[in-house]
Amino acid sequence: MILAKGKLYDSSEQGRILSGMEEEINHTLAEKTLSADTVITAIDALGKKIADGVFDEKIAGLAMDGAERYKSLAAVILSRENIEYKLHMELGEDFFVPFRTKPPHDQKSICVRAMPLGTLLHIAAGNVDGLPAFSLAEGLLTGNINIVKLPQADDGLSLMIITTLIEIEPALSDFIYVFDTPSDDLPAMKRMADMADGIVVWGGDAAVSAVRQFAPAGAKLIEWGHKLGFAYISGYQDKERELKALAEHIASTKQLLCSSCQTIFLDTHSLDELHHFCEDFLPYLETAVSQYPSPSLGGAAEITLLKYTDTLEKILRGTQEADAADFRADGCSLTACRDSELELSYMFGNCYVKRLPKENIISTLRRKKGYLQTAGLICPAGKREELTGLLARAGVVRITGAGNMSEDFCGEAHDGVYPLRRYTRIVNIE
Repeated sequence: MILAKGKLYDSSEQGRILSGMEEEINHTLAEKTLSADTVITAIDALGKKIADGVFDEKIAGLAMDGAERYKSLAAVILSRENIEYKLHMELGEDFFVPFRTKPPHDQKSICVRAMPLGTLLHIAAGNVDGLPAFSLAEGLLTGNINIVKLPQADDGLSLMIITTLIEIEPALSDFIYVFDTPSDDLPAMKRMADMADGIVVWGGDAAVSAVRQFAPAGAKLIEWGHKLGFAYISGYQDKERELKALAEHIASTKQLLCSSCQTIFLDTHSLDELHHFCEDFLPYLETAVSQYPSPSLGGAAEITLLKYTDTLEKILRGTQEADAADFRADGCSLTACRDSELELSYMFGNCYVKRLPKENIISTLRRKKGYLQTAGLICPAGKREELTGLLARAGVVRITGAGNMSEDFCGEAHDGVYPLRRYTRIVNIE
């Protein structure tokens, strides 16, 4: 389905709608503006509808642990208090209020005016339920016109949420276009990109590279690429509590999020210590995955096949690690590796465990610069400041307790930057 100017159309209408969109966008830019307060009021009302159960049927079908958790999280994130705090943190007070300033050296005074970027094309990934609507909300908060390309895995929840948002506040209809265009329909994608001042792309390297191929010269690319999360352990404050929290994080997120733990690093040079850790931690992980069932039988078989294929490929390349050791339990595994590289795991309760002495943190993690996101740090209180500093200087942008790696908090940056600033521009007026 397609949503344009508040009305739903069949996907077969795509060509006709795209052909008239440039004129519609130009008319909106010329005649209309969108205040942040209008958007906040609508989003706050939407959050209340989610909390009241309006979307329960759709939410119940999500591949996540419990509709109630999703609903309670949405109610907090979409609340007026949360959104106003987000605006304050990312843009400061009165960001869109023009002001006049006098440069030094007797230069003429100028007016400084913040403006929306213009039109944003959001190309959403399918690994987070409701992500298209979240990305759209950020575009609306900064006053932009938004074209949303839904991921093929979207199950209709995003379109239902966006439609409801427009029903709450019809003034938003001129600022929202939603398409279910397949990613391989490059001519249509290019037509959308040609109308955009900025392209917001969520996804991995392949998705970002594909967008770069058809993005018009001069369009601002705003990339939210896939990132890697990991745990770093250098002793404990409360071993049992901390290992249990890490295991529950791994199991509950299925390791599908950028903030999920893919590799567990130990502050050690010893392979024996690595193996001892795996033996200690595996029962915690097995207990956690039993509480958060992972894939179906077919999914589990696919993971097994992937691991087997990867092993064969390493043998053929001559890079198979003779001393890599697998520690397996029901529905999960830990692989103790000889190398220290941060890498994506097989997910769904399958995690790498590697050595990373603290003196090697920066040199090792810098090899993954651009991909670093969340580190779940487990250590005694006396080590925390030193290790936090090393991880931050290596390029990590979120440092949390190991059990909180995927917890959101109000006003946090996204991948080390404030997104709302990227969706605006500054106009200087003499």
